[in-house]
Amino acid sequence: MATDNVVTLVGNITDEPELRFTPGGAAVANFTVAVNRRFRNQDGSWDDKLDGFFRCSCWRDMAENASESLHKGSRVVVTGRLQQRSWDDNDGNKRSTIEVQVDEVGPSLRWATAQITKVRRDKGSQGGAQPSGGGDWSNQGGGQGGDSWNQAGQSSGAPVGSPQQNSGGLPQQNSGGDDW
Repeated sequence: MATDNVVTLVGNITDEPELRFTPGGAAVANFTVAVNRRFRNQDGSWDDKLDGFFRCSCWRDMAENASESLHKGSRVVVTGRLQQRSWDDNDGNKRSTIEVQVDEVGPSLRWATAQITKVRRDKGSQGGAQPSGGGDWSNQGGGQGGDSWNQAGQSSGAPVGSPQQNSGGLPQQNSGGDDW
């Protein structure tokens, strides 16, 4: 990876992600992440300094998932590659920008919690994300539909999608079902 330009950003989304589709049908979601740096002042108090705004682009299934899951103000962790884009504006001036082509994005769990729902999309269709078990999104029906964490007859009282706990307090994945 000597030639890769991988970046990791942690910050807040400044506006709702914008989902659109290319003429070829590929989904793309664009959003901007504001990155702040926290530092201690000479008097011992903490202060935040804006490091910058970074325009990010997600493609295909990730674009649809991001536009459904992330919102203005969401604190996110983004990894991706920097890409320079150039164009001529309406006055004929050359313009350029550096954007992040997102490889992975997710909510930051530093000050929040998240509930993860695995989605399945039918090949050849646009949108229409479905939960992996079919039916409703929460799949509260006792493990039907391929929920490998909570198989039928093994209810732990834990929320759906949470790993079963063994006697040592460590997550224990049940055999069978869909693996992530």
